[in-house]
Amino acid sequence: MTSPTRVLGAQLADGITKGNMRALLFLATAGTAVVSFLPSTQPHILTTILGVPESEQGTLVGVLTSSAELAMILSLAWYGALADRFGRRLIVVGGLALCAIGALLFPFAGNTAVLIALRVIFGLGVAAINAMLSTIAIDYVRERSRGKSYGLIGVFGGLGAMIAVLVVAKLPQTMEKRGLAPVAATRVSFLLIAAGILLVAGLLWATLSRVPAVATTERTPLTRLVREGLVLGRDPGVALSYAASFVARADLAIVVSFLSLWIVKYATAEGGLSSAEALAKAGAVVGISQTVALLFAPVFGWLGDRMRRQDLLILAQLIGAGAYLSTLLVSDPLGPSMMIVAVLIGIGEIAGITTAGPMLAQQVPAAVRGSAFGVHTLCGALGVMIISALGGALHDAWRPAGPFVVAGVFGLLVALFGLAVRHRITARVDDDPARETLPTG
Repeated sequence: MTSPTRVLGAQLADGITKGNMRALLFLATAGTAVVSFLPSTQPHILTTILGVPESEQGTLVGVLTSSAELAMILSLAWYGALADRFGRRLIVVGGLALCAIGALLFPFAGNTAVLIALRVIFGLGVAAINAMLSTIAIDYVRERSRGKSYGLIGVFGGLGAMIAVLVVAKLPQTMEKRGLAPVAATRVSFLLIAAGILLVAGLLWATLSRVPAVATTERTPLTRLVREGLVLGRDPGVALSYAASFVARADLAIVVSFLSLWIVKYATAEGGLSSAEALAKAGAVVGISQTVALLFAPVFGWLGDRMRRQDLLILAQLIGAGAYLSTLLVSDPLGPSMMIVAVLIGIGEIAGITTAGPMLAQQVPAAVRGSAFGVHTLCGALGVMIISALGGALHDAWRPAGPFVVAGVFGLLVALFGLAVRHRITARVDDDPARETLPTG
């Protein structure tokens, strides 16, 4: 019997080639870069294209983020069913096409209503990419390699996020240096980005597996999924994981959107930089945060095998809360204090993301994990909408650190809830035998 084909240690499923697996990793990198670049460039669009007053930009960024997230929630069920019927490749390419349309038209928006509509179109594309990344990561490997497959997706996705903020976000500045006016430079940059997205779509169409995927499970209607997931929430460990997801997904959203907005506004108003130059500065700071997150991901994975998961989750929430609340100490977002805060935020962001899911997997039996993770995802989406909207309003009415303070306060509340229930949480050792030796009290 021949040994299964491997790529970076992951055992490939029957019928999947090394080229297919490399295409998946390319999708993780390029897809995450596509997903990440638009939120980071929103402040530049608001200033350069629409001339939105700085006093209103925080609220509008919150509305843009919440609208896109709502569109993503409503579309996820469609993409799963369509992928089972028409194949994964078509949904991937369709999602990238929607992102290309949104990117192409974004700098041509004539008012905020059109901008919101385009952000929704882009969000629908993002939902397709994210849904297929998770699905294909399972399709392409044998069951024993699914954890490794998700780990590889995380690493290559992190590289994509760094490319978005360190390279793609600097395009408007590059075009201005070549002599284009700010508006023209922005529109040419987004045109090039849209063309690049379509090129990525073409490459993936040619390299992803053409073998039709078989739907192995019946898809649960959304209402039943929510009902089953909420019943599971009676378990304190499941409830803690849901609460952590509410904060963790929002953390990722506000880092890219509101950190960029803060730096761009300050750099143009106080630093005398053009909007494109300020966007490049913001990309560097956000890039530091994402680089640190990428480096610390294996650290929390290592800790997850050596600590009770509820204790690690509580620690992660405290780290994140401290990082976000430390923004209150920043007076100059272009100074060294912001670099230190960016490092702390990167650690806090990845801590929250990498601890909520394993906590949930530990607590629920395999037969109902679909419903549990469905509600887990919905909690995260709800967190993005609420924290972005509330944080955006506080950004305008109070101070730029407002969104981070909101995230920090919610993180503290989750940590306090975790401390209150930690001794009532018992791992399902029958589903997670590797953790039988860990203490439960």
